[in-house]
Amino acid sequence: MREIDASGVTAAVRRLCIDANNLLEEDVMAKLEEAIPKEESPVGREILEQILTNDRMAARLGMPMCQDTGVAVVFVEFGQDVHVIGGDFTEAINEGVRQGYRDGFLRKSLVTDPVIERKNTKDNTPAIIHMQIVPGESIQITLAPKGGGSENMSEVRMMQPSDGIEGITDFVVDRVRRSGGNPCPPVIVGVGIGGNFEQSALLAKKALLRRLGSLNPDPIWNPLEVELLDRINRLGIGPMGLGGRTTALAVHILAQPCHIASMPVAVNLQCHAARHKTAVI
Repeated sequence: MREIDASGVTAAVRRLCIDANNLLEEDVMAKLEEAIPKEESPVGREILEQILTNDRMAARLGMPMCQDTGVAVVFVEFGQDVHVIGGDFTEAINEGVRQGYRDGFLRKSLVTDPVIERKNTKDNTPAIIHMQIVPGESIQITLAPKGGGSENMSEVRMMQPSDGIEGITDFVVDRVRRSGGNPCPPVIVGVGIGGNFEQSALLAKKALLRRLGSLNPDPIWNPLEVELLDRINRLGIGPMGLGGRTTALAVHILAQPCHIASMPVAVNLQCHAARHKTAVI
């Protein structure tokens, strides 16, 4: 049994909050650069170049790449041979978010009550925490700040098994079409298939964590990802919704078994500011 002090969890989350908002992942930068010469719209090319300039300046100046620094979504792989001492694990994560959003001068976007008062919590907590118990003596923490514009364009649909691949494809493409420029394209499209109502949504969000440009670990889904990306980029929405071919940089699918009577499908859109950082303690 390995002991980890809660203060170490807080320190790791604090650092992740700052780094995730300031440093765009290299694979995202590469995809944006790759899209510029292929973009037929002059306005679209200019927008892509401006996005890259903005992101490089954010990294150089240590400033957020987007004013919407999002909800702190935390994925935890908790080793079963770890014992956290010196405090509550959940509170340690939330304290790390408080410190990170304060010290990184990141916008606090959470409200206490979702409907009536909607007063700002002033520290961007509570974080959204997804826990998974795994073998081992370490804790892996992945932070994925999620902005409101792309999150608002997400959807779960309880489809029928008879809808098949064609139904899934039509739903995903239509969800992106209806979203237009709201999620700040170019986007990354996370698709969750299977599980149940809530699990499909989580699958879609976890799919966004996959390295951009990587092949799906389940090769059965590779052809569908390619087809979806092609159809989405033929919609003409383009960068920031102002027209062009570059509406999406990638489509990532994550699937798992489901009930014989069901076929849950979820779409979770991620704007080009795909902010994911991981720490292992």
